[in-house]
Amino acid sequence: MEKILIIQTAFIGDAVLTLPMIQKLKEFFPDAVIDVLAIPLTSEIFTASPYVDNVIVMDKKGKHKSFLSLMKLSKEICNQNYSKIFSPHRSFRSAFIVMQSGVRNTFGFSNSSFKYVYRNIIEYGLDNHEVQRNLALIGYKFSGENWRILPKILVPPGIQEKITCLLKEHRINENLIIVAPGSAWSTKRYPLEYYETVIEYLIPKYSVILLGGILDKEVCSRITEKFNEVISFAGSLSLIESIELLKRTKILICNDSAPTHLGMCADIPVLTLYCSTINDFGFYPYNAKSSSLSFDDLPCKPCGIHGFNKCPIGTFACGYELKPETVISKIEEMLSNES
Repeated sequence: MEKILIIQTAFIGDAVLTLPMIQKLKEFFPDAVIDVLAIPLTSEIFTASPYVDNVIVMDKKGKHKSFLSLMKLSKEICNQNYSKIFSPHRSFRSAFIVMQSGVRNTFGFSNSSFKYVYRNIIEYGLDNHEVQRNLALIGYKFSGENWRILPKILVPPGIQEKITCLLKEHRINENLIIVAPGSAWSTKRYPLEYYETVIEYLIPKYSVILLGGILDKEVCSRITEKFNEVISFAGSLSLIESIELLKRTKILICNDSAPTHLGMCADIPVLTLYCSTINDFGFYPYNAKSSSLSFDDLPCKPCGIHGFNKCPIGTFACGYELKPETVISKIEEMLSNES
């Protein structure tokens, strides 16, 4: 019997985009035990996957921050006697754990730190979507559209009931639109005043909810201060609760950030707004209902794969040139396609 470890200690979006790979692995090895090494933030995602048997939590910023604690964790993993290790994550820590694991059949990307630790090195296709890259890591031969595998999450009935009660409490009907205006990087955030223009257009016809993490509470509160009808759940819902809430919406409007990928789990229409980044990086929403907008006619764009805390040249033209009228027109187009 195969016993397989997946190492994915990156953030929310990366975790979600690892799920299709895990789902295919289970098809390849239906009797295998599949474990995932993840960070505390994303462990909830892997625990909710019906294809994952166990989640090992690595707290890189806390319990496992020191080299000695990393050595101890590596020994614990070594004692699990895995037959294969796949590491979509490309960090030094991941390579070190693989090196210490004693596993001979290991798989990593060509741009991984210490890539020669891996017995099998797979080319990281820069022109591909991240889902395609991860599928290539396990040897899945994709062609055409067969790589568009939606991540599957099991939402417990208790959470479904909680979200139903939450919506009833706020008297929100089925005419719901969710906006996620935050991001860890400032240059990935569509301008706040533009989001406000879009929301002002929506609120006469729809109930609008704001969604995000704890770090997004401030930007969301600035919107709710302006629009009393808008409700913010930023920082108050878990990832799985957020996915269940997203299943109830007509469309999600967000930045190039984690909510895009949670929308894939919910399989809803997602409109992703790109500012400093581009969808060619391979992290765009890929279900049939979704789309994206980006103003790309700029010599400075993209300025980096992750974004910055402020625009490097001080103009933030990538955000301001993507006018709210364009966004509103796209929203209406997507909503009409759903009706």
